[in-house]
Amino acid sequence: MHNIVNFLHIKKAVILITLLFSLALLPALSSDQYGKILEDIDNLQNFGDNDFTTIYTIVSEKPGEEREVLEVRLFRRDVGDLFLMIIISPEVQKGQGFLQLEDNLWFYDPESRKFEHSSAKENIQNSDAKNNDLMVQTLSEDYTVVSHEEGILGNVPVYILNLEAKNDEVPYPKMKLWVRQTPTLPMKSDEYGYSERLMRSSAYLNYVKVGEKYLPTRILMVDMLNVGEKTQITMTNPSIGPLPDYVFTKAYLEKVNK
Repeated sequence: MHNIVNFLHIKKAVILITLLFSLALLPALSSDQYGKILEDIDNLQNFGDNDFTTIYTIVSEKPGEEREVLEVRLFRRDVGDLFLMIIISPEVQKGQGFLQLEDNLWFYDPESRKFEHSSAKENIQNSDAKNNDLMVQTLSEDYTVVSHEEGILGNVPVYILNLEAKNDEVPYPKMKLWVRQTPTLPMKSDEYGYSERLMRSSAYLNYVKVGEKYLPTRILMVDMLNVGEKTQITMTNPSIGPLPDYVFTKAYLEKVNK
């Protein structure tokens, strides 16, 4: 038994050394190439002319409270920056929705029948998730790579990028991003406030290929300010296919609630 344990330890050490040696043989990337990684991430998750539909289940847990489960149906048309999210459960919130039109994000409440301005930075209901988390990624437009290195996360070679926001429209002004090298997909992110305090840490646990694109099917978000608070987002039934233009209108959001 002792020999078997030693063999397993040696095998793990060999695997790790091989990975490190492989990384050492890779040519170092320039700053411009690291910046292009953000473009690659965006491109791998942007459906362009194809409309995208899915269902997200958002489970929020807080110490001493019952967990909250929110289910939403989402529609995206990335080429026009159009986005519609409708809450389908729980029943008390059913029909509430968010609609992105050009530079405006609207929240609709069927009870008051009113639209109010919202923001990509706002939390989705009582969870740690932001509206921005479910919208098309625009990292290359929103952030600049200020420093970078290569490393390993688990057993996976990654690029580690430190980012600073180019504008104040994003939820977090600074971010540290661990990106799988092939394909270039985020595996983990630490998100910081203006005081450089760590606000949230997110792990992208699984991806699925939808058409020629990749989207995370499970994201775990941990609130780093409030111990024990976390949110998990799970994606199901993803599909691409043409949607009628009227789906991305205020009239449609009002109609589906009648």
